[in-house]
Amino acid sequence: MGQRTPIGSKTILVVEDEALVRFDMTGFFEDRGWQVYEAENAEQAIALLDRHGEIRVLLTDVQMPGAMDGLRLAHYVRERFPPALLFVVSGQAPPSPQALPARATFLPKPFDLHHVLRQIERSPVG
Repeated sequence: MGQRTPIGSKTILVVEDEALVRFDMTGFFEDRGWQVYEAENAEQAIALLDRHGEIRVLLTDVQMPGAMDGLRLAHYVRERFPPALLFVVSGQAPPSPQALPARATFLPKPFDLHHVLRQIERSPVG
């Protein structure tokens, strides 16, 4: 297993199947000093988590290719890293509140990354 990253650190996992959208989100956070891990589907995201350890923030699209969608990935991350901040995004209808993991935030596309960063900075994790 890879080196563990403290949960309070500036680490974010961006999971988005559209390469240009993922590139924009990744660049936004890297420009602000964040360690960014990126994946185009849930399977890649889980492999990254297995290698690198904890993350502070997950930003995932609901719809992705592969066997696991973004909602299931968010539940997986909530179980594995309970303090992580979870942002679930979609250009489709929002999932029911019962479908979201505890303390997850739904963001309709398009959304403002500055707003997301402000939410992260105000979080009790640090």
